[in-house]
Amino acid sequence: MTMNLGPLFQPFEDNSLKLRNRVAMAPMTRNFSPGNVPGDNVVDYYRRRAEGGVGLLITEGTTVNHPGANGYPDVPAFHGDEALGGWKKVVDAVHEAGGAIFPQLWHVGAVRKEGIEPDPGVPGFSPSGLFAPGKPNGKAMTLDDIADVVKAFADAAQDAQALGFDGVEIHGAHGYLLDQFFWEGTNQRTDEYGGNMANRQRFVIEIIEAIRHRVGPDFPIMLRFSQWKQQDYEAKLVSTPEELEQFLTPLVEAGVDIFHASTRRFWEPEFEGSDLNLAGWTQKLSGKPTMSVGSVGLTEDFISGTFASKKEAVEQSGIDELVERMNNHEFELIAVGRALLQDPQWLVKVKEGRIADVEAFAKKALTKLY
Repeated sequence: MTMNLGPLFQPFEDNSLKLRNRVAMAPMTRNFSPGNVPGDNVVDYYRRRAEGGVGLLITEGTTVNHPGANGYPDVPAFHGDEALGGWKKVVDAVHEAGGAIFPQLWHVGAVRKEGIEPDPGVPGFSPSGLFAPGKPNGKAMTLDDIADVVKAFADAAQDAQALGFDGVEIHGAHGYLLDQFFWEGTNQRTDEYGGNMANRQRFVIEIIEAIRHRVGPDFPIMLRFSQWKQQDYEAKLVSTPEELEQFLTPLVEAGVDIFHASTRRFWEPEFEGSDLNLAGWTQKLSGKPTMSVGSVGLTEDFISGTFASKKEAVEQSGIDELVERMNNHEFELIAVGRALLQDPQWLVKVKEGRIADVEAFAKKALTKLY
């Protein structure tokens, strides 16, 4: 199979960020950091992907320094000397292999259930004490709680800069805390942090502004956002391009440099009347570079049967569509998840045309870190 993969391997520059190509490793929770500290196995895991040619690695979600930030076992923290020391080793290993790396800064919000580490007695924190519309969990955040979380994100970003990371990604997607403020279904507040979209964005804007104040004008800030939620795959923050523009503009003004527009399938159009996906619309309306994501790969495990029933046709359609969209500058960067989780050499094999050598994703890849 002969393909023009040119746009995937073009360098990317945006202010201080310089990437050797436009392929990123998507953030994927791995649960291999006992005691919330990334060990040498985590260092090797990221090093292998950098050695495989990936331009930008986005770490698994790392929890900010707030009692309710974590929602899962063995997730790495981004605070404390031991955890930050582990991340320093990761940064150095990725840089030695020629890659760039952002930590994904994360607070799970009402996804957290009591009984989870590090302190099992801490409840979930959220805008209104709701995991999903009509489904209570945990506590509604006070103004002091909000201020504490804003500070925790700013502290984490400042630590990331000090450790030598190339930027940060703020996790504002998938029904976690920041997205719970965005989403009207879980944000039922009646104060300045609830109500219309401008108010529901206030918390995230304060986080972005606090980070920008700490790290200065040139350190890259990427925001990941999504329409879909783990609580509801059909949920929408916005329904029209006009609403999307109203959502994006204040985030740009607050300091976002790159948007990571998370979709489950990169080829699906976001609004009727246009083939642009969410990243495409975001780049068009915000004027900022965007990263797309969603089932990127070369086997039927990644590309839906929407394209064709035969494996070969599925492969061709999937990668050709991605290349075409990037040639048209619909979005500037593409994140790859499961393909790189399964095969650290995925990008090398794609570049060299060794499609037959690409390993198909299997769930057993989730059971170990390699």
